[in-house]
Amino acid sequence: MKRYALLVGYDGTHLSGFQRQGKGERTVQGLLENAAKEVFGVPTRIVGSGRTDAGVHAMGQVCHLDAETAIPAEKLAVCLNAFLPPEIRVQISVEAGEGFDCTRGAKKKTYRYSLYTAACEMPVLERFSVYVKGELDVSRMKEAAELLLGEHDFRAFCAAGSSAKTSVRTLYAVNVEHRPFPLYTGYSIEVTGNGFLYNMVRILAGELVAIGQGKETASLQKALNGGSRSLLGKTMPAKGLTLMNVDYGVPLFGSRRED
Repeated sequence: MKRYALLVGYDGTHLSGFQRQGKGERTVQGLLENAAKEVFGVPTRIVGSGRTDAGVHAMGQVCHLDAETAIPAEKLAVCLNAFLPPEIRVQISVEAGEGFDCTRGAKKKTYRYSLYTAACEMPVLERFSVYVKGELDVSRMKEAAELLLGEHDFRAFCAAGSSAKTSVRTLYAVNVEHRPFPLYTGYSIEVTGNGFLYNMVRILAGELVAIGQGKETASLQKALNGGSRSLLGKTMPAKGLTLMNVDYGVPLFGSRRED
């Protein structure tokens, strides 16, 4: 029995999140396990680096599985893709090192939240980004982002229903970027940390957007100090969020950049 690592991308628009759920629910884990059963002929458990919620996307989700197979590791991606719906693709498959655990071994994760401003909603952008009225003050958003860096108790940035044992997390980078186009301006909030609470990035993005619209940063600092969710902006919609990368401290997938 060998362990294999998979780099998986998916459009989460019509998926009920990563984790397998009840009968009839289309989830990333469930569809991957269905494909693996077709390839290997036996039930095969797929483990992910972490859960993503319904509607959230991924470019760099990492999974692992154990299998006895004569299929070369690099060919598993093609074999699994033959049984997957078009919104899920295994981009790279490799044989993982002994003891590799895609969940426990993750050192950093990077998420990107995408949004845009325009005169009105633009249908071509709506699938993967969120429309915001009026222009945003990026300089104020960047200043506020600096307050989030380092280790903090992020319990104010956690939605109800979290099962996390601790709300202390470390953020290594919070980058706010924008790019003007003729009919709209695109914005991204990219966050790298050692872990994230339930809806943490979507709440963080909502607060930075509110600050970009004129809200004072004092409430952000108070939320970090006191842990009150009511001080922060709204939770942004799931469709703007994409898991970009999971870093294990080693080049798991060869030449692909993972830092």
